Amino acid sequence: MNVSANGVRVTLHVDEKLYGKDPNSSDMGRRILEHSIGLINEIGFESFTFRKLAQRIGSTEATVYRYFPSKQRLLLYLTSWYWNWMEYRLLLATSNVVSAEQRLRIALRELTQPIVADDATPHIDEGALYRVVVAESSKAYLNRDVDAENREGLFRSYKRLCRTVADIIKEINPEYRYPAALVSTVMESSHMQKYFAEHLPALTDVSQHDRDGSTTDFLTDLVFRAIQPGALQVQQPGP
Repeated sequence: MNVSANGVRVTLHVDEKLYGKDPNSSDMGRRILEHSIGLINEIGFESFTFRKLAQRIGSTEATVYRYFPSKQRLLLYLTSWYWNWMEYRLLLATSNVVSAEQRLRIALRELTQPIVADDATPHIDEGALYRVVVAESSKAYLNRDVDAENREGLFRSYKRLCRTVADIIKEINPEYRYPAALVSTVMESSHMQKYFAEHLPALTDVSQHDRDGSTTDFLTDLVFRAIQPGALQVQQPGP
């Protein structure tokens, strides 16, 4: 998929195994993406069906199945697109920043701040897609097929984004032993804190719409405390 920034066209590649026919190759495919995001955002992934999507776009289930073999693959496509887009945003924001510490702060901001729509992708409502990712993205891998899907490389975009930020942590503190675990924890926690704020507010201190950036502040503080040299002192259990 092509997006633009400052007049430059950038292509986001989504694994071909995730679709039968490239949805960006036709108007119908782009409508399927646009309305699937809107429908999942409205009714949730469990209630979402290709029949309901076909009714929304004025087409048939068979047409939707030509593009995606299952709603699970559609969800994987949408989340993969999102992680590719996030990586693009992150690399663009940090490209001319020399300080590794500042690059990490920018990366954490990009990973944890609420997302709004991007005019460069008119058929993708990034704000709605962000809400889908917050509420539904864990369902892309919390299922019985995760090992087989991982062997197919279907989570490559998520893992690559995680590794990109983990490499910055290693640059700051090469001795820190858990950079990938820390970054994946931050990425998942960012979504959970926002979900809790909306639905289970007693479990978080983040405001519902996070207009004060409290999720970013909390997770940035967590990361920098964790990677500070000497911060992690593992005590062996006594006799």
